[in-house]
Amino acid sequence: MEKVQRSPEDWRERLTGDQFRVCRLAATEAPYTGAYCNTKTPGVYRCACCELALFDSTSKFDSGCGWPSYYAPIAPDAVQEKEDFSHGMHRIEVLCARCDAHLGHVFPDGPPPTGLRYCINSVALDLEPRESA
Repeated sequence: MEKVQRSPEDWRERLTGDQFRVCRLAATEAPYTGAYCNTKTPGVYRCACCELALFDSTSKFDSGCGWPSYYAPIAPDAVQEKEDFSHGMHRIEVLCARCDAHLGHVFPDGPPPTGLRYCINSVALDLEPRESA
């Protein structure tokens, strides 16, 4: 997959302030405030920075954590994982595989079939609704 690389100034011009803080500076939106926290719309969640398909609504579940949660990415190579030792904790950061946008974190307390909970910031995503038949 070809990487999308832009300068911080270019990202700042392309993204909203919240998107820039979360996706490029690894901030976190406040719990229960994101647009997709309670969304049940069928579709594909794409990276807000580069439009790569990241998660499908079929893997979304209500984890009660305050952020949209998924038990698996749309494809194994859609996201990358990186150890994160910030804030005095050890977590696994989830990044877009194409543009390295910070998406959120993954935890080992999700439902079957993976047992994983990808806890993702809404501002890092754009929902592309699936057309109804």
